[in-house]
Amino acid sequence: MQGLRQIDEETRKSYNLAAEKYFEDFKDEMKQKEYDRAFLDEFSTHFDSTSVICDVGCGPGHIARYVYDKGLNIFGVGISEKCVEVARRENPGMRFRVMDMADLDLADESVDGIISFYSIIHTPKRFQPVLFREFNRVLKMGGRIVVVVKKGDTEGYVEELEGFKTSLYFANFNEEEIRCYPEVNKFRVVFLETRRPYDFEIPVDRIYATGVKVAREMSQMPQGAYLRLHFFGHSFPFHITMLGANGS
Repeated sequence: MQGLRQIDEETRKSYNLAAEKYFEDFKDEMKQKEYDRAFLDEFSTHFDSTSVICDVGCGPGHIARYVYDKGLNIFGVGISEKCVEVARRENPGMRFRVMDMADLDLADESVDGIISFYSIIHTPKRFQPVLFREFNRVLKMGGRIVVVVKKGDTEGYVEELEGFKTSLYFANFNEEEIRCYPEVNKFRVVFLETRRPYDFEIPVDRIYATGVKVAREMSQMPQGAYLRLHFFGHSFPFHITMLGANGS
């Protein structure tokens, strides 16, 4: 069974091959997708010019550009160097960085919002908690995340992307999974809806979700902190001591 780093490396190589073709095929998709525009419009109302928003798995930058044009401070990160190169070229003035969303080079609680449009789909379901823990880490308390995926129960490798021969992992999800991943990782899901595909899209339903960070992951709690455990109507304080990898 491949590890996450190996799978991410295949994603990087696949999108490096297909970056230019991917941009040509999707650069104008927001003009055609009224639902997606409305979804991002609502998301954008929760921020102002002082907010910091991160588009994870940004591809050639067209989703980030839609939000940027609203006057918001957004930057994109992606694992593919070529996609980031295209995003920078096609969106002058915007910021894009090469970064793995499973290991973001961002400070704890440093962003106000996260956009994930079809970016978790290249990560196997067994590794989804890794992504959502990382999203929780970098997002400020009360910050918002939006997630968009294709609906289905299949996952596995495909051998083609935009006409290029690849070995790229794809996962489809159901509504309960897209509710569960954020909630288990300390997000409250405030919106969850499925839409039918447009005529020009691959004929698969799409799932849209919005979550709000309501608590930190345990790994983010400060050493020596006290929490209060509620158990059968009684309240007990307990002390947090984080253990290292060797148990020390």
